[in-house]
Amino acid sequence: MAGRTTRAPSCDITNTVTLANPMRAIPRVEKDDHPVNGNGDHPVNGNGASPEWSHPAAMAIPPEGYITLERGRFGPTFPRTPACYGFTIIAKIKAGTEQEVRDYGKALEAAVAANPQVLAPLQLHYLRWVLFPIGQDEYFMYQGIFDTDFDKYVEDAIQLFASTGIATIFEKLDGFPEDWRTNAPAFIKFVREHQHPSFLEYGEYPFVTADEIKKALAMKQAFTVMLDQSQ
Repeated sequence: MAGRTTRAPSCDITNTVTLANPMRAIPRVEKDDHPVNGNGDHPVNGNGASPEWSHPAAMAIPPEGYITLERGRFGPTFPRTPACYGFTIIAKIKAGTEQEVRDYGKALEAAVAANPQVLAPLQLHYLRWVLFPIGQDEYFMYQGIFDTDFDKYVEDAIQLFASTGIATIFEKLDGFPEDWRTNAPAFIKFVREHQHPSFLEYGEYPFVTADEIKKALAMKQAFTVMLDQSQ
């Protein structure tokens, strides 16, 4: 839709690239290849505009990890992008702990199987953990996409691990504070120091939360059941 502007907290995505701000979102192609109903049209909301999620969006991010500097409790706040909030933590693991790190993945798998809501306080979309070598050392990458902001995610994780007795995989990382259970600022400092901001994030259905996705799927399922019963 020509001239349409998508806005997000701490960010301003527009369809043009200017010399004053080269870190604008990638321009959209006017031809719409993503129809969402049988007529090939996008849905409209109450004021006649297409909802934000109906148009894929991309956001380029400067090396600092933010577009507008806004101070949070523990440092600059990172923006909500079309892919929601998230971070990528990269750190060296302690020597000889590779198998323990992999075993922690199995332990978390079992914890979620036993209680699917165990990680619910983190408001996650996805987690991805990766181990990879650099020279003679082994490194760990923690990628998370979630619906809360950066600092709150870390604070909620500390509270979750402390209340459930689940240890954090970060205990196997070089330099991670041993008193993390009672020293939230040190935990957050470590995470921020090892955060590697992405320089581009894309969303096929931008800014949609995990709860909104689950509600939409539940409504679809209920509608399917209703149609089946009416036949």
